[in-house]
Amino acid sequence: MKVNLEYLESKLESVDGEDVQRIQDNINSLFHHCVQALGEEHQIKVVNALQTLCALFRGVHQKNKSASGFDIINMLMGFDKAEQRMKDLMERLDSLLCGDSSESLKSLCLKLLLCLVTVTDNISQNTILEYVMINSIFEAILQILSDASSRGQHGYDAVVLLALLVNYRKYESVNPYIVKLSIVDDEPTLDGMGMVVHQALTEYNRQYKDKEEENQGGFFSTLTSMVGSMFIADADEKLSVQTNEAILLALYEAVHLNRNFITVLAQSHPEIDIAATPTTTTPTTPTTPLGTTPPSLDMMSNPELPLDPNLQTSNLLITFLKYASIVMQDTKDEHRLNSARLCLIILTCIAEDQYADAFLHDDNMNFRVSLHRMPMRHRKKAVDKNIPSRPLVCAVLDLMVEFIVTHMMKDFPMDLYLRCVQIIHKLLCYQKKCRIRLHYTWRELWSALINLLKFLLSNETTLLAKHNIFHLALLVVNLFNMFITYGDTFLPTSNSYDELYYEIVRMHQVFDNLYCMVLRVSTNTGQWKEAASKVTHALVNVRAIINHFNPKIESYAAVNHISQLSEDQVLEVVRSNYDTLTLKLQDGLDQFERYSEQPKEAAFFKELVRSISLNVRKNVSLNTLSQDVLLKEFSTIS
Repeated sequence: MKVNLEYLESKLESVDGEDVQRIQDNINSLFHHCVQALGEEHQIKVVNALQTLCALFRGVHQKNKSASGFDIINMLMGFDKAEQRMKDLMERLDSLLCGDSSESLKSLCLKLLLCLVTVTDNISQNTILEYVMINSIFEAILQILSDASSRGQHGYDAVVLLALLVNYRKYESVNPYIVKLSIVDDEPTLDGMGMVVHQALTEYNRQYKDKEEENQGGFFSTLTSMVGSMFIADADEKLSVQTNEAILLALYEAVHLNRNFITVLAQSHPEIDIAATPTTTTPTTPTTPLGTTPPSLDMMSNPELPLDPNLQTSNLLITFLKYASIVMQDTKDEHRLNSARLCLIILTCIAEDQYADAFLHDDNMNFRVSLHRMPMRHRKKAVDKNIPSRPLVCAVLDLMVEFIVTHMMKDFPMDLYLRCVQIIHKLLCYQKKCRIRLHYTWRELWSALINLLKFLLSNETTLLAKHNIFHLALLVVNLFNMFITYGDTFLPTSNSYDELYYEIVRMHQVFDNLYCMVLRVSTNTGQWKEAASKVTHALVNVRAIINHFNPKIESYAAVNHISQLSEDQVLEVVRSNYDTLTLKLQDGLDQFERYSEQPKEAAFFKELVRSISLNVRKNVSLNTLSQDVLLKEFSTIS
């Protein structure tokens, strides 16, 4: 019999009080028969059974939102039989996913599992998932990801499903999916997972680029050129493509839990223009937001792509950095703020991984990475052709500098700034430890950090009402201390070291003002006393440099009757007066606290998973695979 899904779901939702008790036996019986039907040879029966189970899970949950998980289990299967029923269900789904069944049927199995995982807003309150933990389908998910053909059809759903299952009661009990994911070392499987994430992010980047080009053409650009930059903010609004937190979460869990996955980030393959590739579109619901659609099948099922000498090679990390540069531009709405935070958490995990640091800094692995830059009135749009080919760490530093420069605003994203500065610090610690002399325009970073301090000073009162700005100021000052104390081990030339001193002396007013501010706060009694006094101590070497070189520069100018010294003249004074400068050795500058999800990030991930779950539930429509299409397909087989 063809299932009338809408009727079945709405009927279950409309049943009241005592009627629920009366029909419970019928629901239990229907559930049992559906599970049995999954073992049938007739594919139409299997399709109907899968769709009926989806309707049962949804209908019963919708009706009993306030009920306990045990009541819902009782309502669906009967509590005494639940363990056996769920064991049978999971085993049959497992064999359908791993067997020779049709792709449509496998897709429906995954839809059922996604439906089951997301029926409650908070997945950790979904008691039925205990049975999914006991009767694991982890191996079935891995099989889908390791096979090029099935990955093309089902990789996206499989990766999202895995990311959600990993987050079930992750802080309360031993989650077998976390344990298993952390020890996967099978290369084709990890590559497959990386490919799914890579294609989803590539698709997002392409959609954004298309919208950007669309907005730059025609009437809009004419108008903008006529009236200047008034419309920049509107342009940003039009460019917003919905972020894809589900795929980001999957990438985070892989990077965070599995050391072997780090190698996947660096694997090179040609950068493909998806638009130019013939595609077979994946069926999606009309409500699926832009940016959350699974990538096209041909893209993911074709591991051997033609190598075009004119194509720039890419990898998952480059695609991720481009994605991050888009979502980090605008952090005003909650989704984008969460995406930006998650991107920075992923980069934090990468920056403190030894292997990742090794390939980030590898001089033999150079790439041109065109990051998206926020339109700003005081700077020209960078032309991609001018981007040099450099080690990937340069792109990470560029991304951090770009964020620092572009988010100094009233609604100050303190959390994101702290993460940015800590990522830079971790990369510097690696460079110092391995004595890597990176050819990077360090001046841009120093300038961005000084401007950040300037911003904190100008907005002291407003910011202190919400944030401990002294913690951020301390981290920024300690980055300068890293350069002052250890710069000779990792700055590319002695000239870079001179430029650092030049920049500190040139911008001495900012450091002087900061010192006055922290001294004032640390000598008063108040909640920021201790935090401010830490900054006072951290400024000791910066102030020593300013107090040592400033009189020398003034004296040089007076002796030579020069009112305004050139940069070269100042640098000359700096070089000839190093030997008389006394600095204090500061401990612990190259130490950092390693990232830990629990307890600091637990609340963030809990809310993030809730948001993803709601989105997945909305998009996993039972009609994604239309009944008519399915029945037509299987009536020819049966």
